[in-house]
Amino acid sequence: MDKAEAKKRIDKLRQEIDHHRYLYHVLDKEEISEGALDALKNELFKLEQAYPEFVSPNSPTQRVAGKPLDKFKKAVHKERLLSLFDAFSKDDMKDWEDRIMKVYRENTGKAEAFDYYCELKLDGLAISLTYNKGVLLRGATRGNGQVGEDVTLNVKTISSIPLTLRNLSDKDWQSLGLNSEEISEAKKIVFNLEIDIRGEAVMLKSVFESLNKEYKKQGLNVMANPRNAVAGSIRQLDPKIAAKRKMTFFVYGLAGSSTLKSILKTREIEDKFLGLLGFKTLKHNKLCSNLDEVFDLYRNLEKKRDTLSFLIDGMVVKVNDLRIWPVLGVVGKAPRYMMAYKFSAEQATTKLKAVIWQVGRTGALTPTAILEPVNVGGATVSRATLHNIDEIGRLGIKINDTIIVERAGDVIPKVVKVLSNLRIGEEKNIKIPSTCPVCHSPLIRPEGEAVLRCPNSKCGAINFQNIVHFASKGAMNIDGLGDKLIAQLLEAGLISDSADLYSLKVDDLLPLERFAKKSAENLITSISESLSRDLYRLIYALGIRQVGEESSQVLAKAFTNSKFNSQKKVVKPLELIEFFKSYSQEDWQVFEDFGPAIASSLFNFFHDKDSLAFVAKLFKYEFELILPKKTVYSQIFKDKSFVLTGSLNSLTRAEAKDRIKALGGKVVSSVSKNTDYVIAGSEPGSKYEKAKKLEVRILNETEFLNMLENK
Repeated sequence: MDKAEAKKRIDKLRQEIDHHRYLYHVLDKEEISEGALDALKNELFKLEQAYPEFVSPNSPTQRVAGKPLDKFKKAVHKERLLSLFDAFSKDDMKDWEDRIMKVYRENTGKAEAFDYYCELKLDGLAISLTYNKGVLLRGATRGNGQVGEDVTLNVKTISSIPLTLRNLSDKDWQSLGLNSEEISEAKKIVFNLEIDIRGEAVMLKSVFESLNKEYKKQGLNVMANPRNAVAGSIRQLDPKIAAKRKMTFFVYGLAGSSTLKSILKTREIEDKFLGLLGFKTLKHNKLCSNLDEVFDLYRNLEKKRDTLSFLIDGMVVKVNDLRIWPVLGVVGKAPRYMMAYKFSAEQATTKLKAVIWQVGRTGALTPTAILEPVNVGGATVSRATLHNIDEIGRLGIKINDTIIVERAGDVIPKVVKVLSNLRIGEEKNIKIPSTCPVCHSPLIRPEGEAVLRCPNSKCGAINFQNIVHFASKGAMNIDGLGDKLIAQLLEAGLISDSADLYSLKVDDLLPLERFAKKSAENLITSISESLSRDLYRLIYALGIRQVGEESSQVLAKAFTNSKFNSQKKVVKPLELIEFFKSYSQEDWQVFEDFGPAIASSLFNFFHDKDSLAFVAKLFKYEFELILPKKTVYSQIFKDKSFVLTGSLNSLTRAEAKDRIKALGGKVVSSVSKNTDYVIAGSEPGSKYEKAKKLEVRILNETEFLNMLENK
């Protein structure tokens, strides 16, 4: 066989192997035996060994390839991976439908009943796959939704993930109900551009049981449950280990191309399209025309869940029309257009052995129930939250009580009921502490709150939790700096607060337990890398009470747009501190969703001498903070209110809102005599008529765009 013949044979073998992969994983069909398929793979492997110039990363032989990694690289998602809102009852679902119908009506002026595409909610690990010109480029974990870990080598070991997207036949395209122009555009996007595919990696129950049986024989630790098993497998630094875990991938959506979504039109068609591209879809997914049908499907799935080959904890209900999704939008980190409809929480009985009080970073004490270990929904539970002292009183719970503990999916287990009839007289009242269990300061209970707090800002527990928060993924994301190591550093006197992390050297770490030179160097590198982060991450890392990630992003944008800063990357400490100190409590409340509580918290933090001393200490180190894009160049809409009605042609409703807010205005949902402008697109609704009646100024789309251009 000469080189040309070898190349032709290699191409044919790859096509044939990919064809059978598609039949087996997507269509659940087998045309040839597993032995025959292995023979084809073996022939391909030998030919590639003989002709290495023809080996390509997307060859079926390259699924398990590459050397073990030292650590995973970060992977920035082009489109954020969103979380989901949870519903646990019919009433929750009806409330959700009422909310989204109201939002849709307010944004379009139309009243419309939705149909829903319902999908199994898999209990696995979310994965984002990037394909460039139809070839797998990268696989990444969710991470914090914006930045995950690059796990491409491990993702490639999953046989149900195609290394190259399948070319669709004319018959395939026609089955999607697309016209010739739409087909042409879709082909161009999928096979000439970059797209993201989202889905869930899972471990089948049979694989999990088989692996644990083998681990027991070898005297190794068994895996707790299939979900933890797949999470641990995806994060193996050696792809050979990941390959042995035999994971499966189910697709649940497209990302990164709004054009492609608008061509496909519905989630039902999108699911079919992804199956045709070569992904494994869930056969139980179903279109429901109303919530009654959703409830019927939910009941059937709840009955069948134990017979499925993988774990599920509910179903995801999505508005089927993809064109409605941008209208409904996103709230915080979760979309309005879909809801996780969870199965009833799983419960078990056990005994309460003790209660410990944990001090959080804000000084709040949380009572944690120590339980006799019990299996709840596939996980061994030995701790549960009791929330606060009011909850202890409501439950009437005592030490040694028999209790019912509940766990729903990833939700922290909680005590839901005390079986007081089983008491035998040995039960004891839970002692409510009067002093901090760590620093022994007298506790306070602020008016209107259900929590006890340690008021000592120098409390060791508060300091510890602040450092944990500072290093966490959502904040400065210092890889490798976990709770145990932070405790070690504090105990050894190497750090006294988060700022001291940046003074650490490799030689400081070597005397600590379990530290070799390589691990010490890796940690110092991670700490050093955190000096270059988005500004909002540092603001969030400061641990200001009431200030979460979303609020931190608002504050970072406000700073970028302030007189203290222009287009610089390096932020001087004086600039940041002066900016925050310049705002009064009332000033803070002009920001959207900033109420009195967050305003008071911000004001107090930046007028507290200890907080300011910590910020000044932190900024002795050379941070290079990435600023958000500057969007406010003018405040021509300051104190002006706008109402949108009808459809805009040149920009989406969300974009129009952003432009108005960027120029100082606010967007309200209803027309009143205090409304300054009503922007009317095509087919305006009742708001248009009301604006005419109240003589509110009405702008058509052209007039609105002219205002934006001449700002």
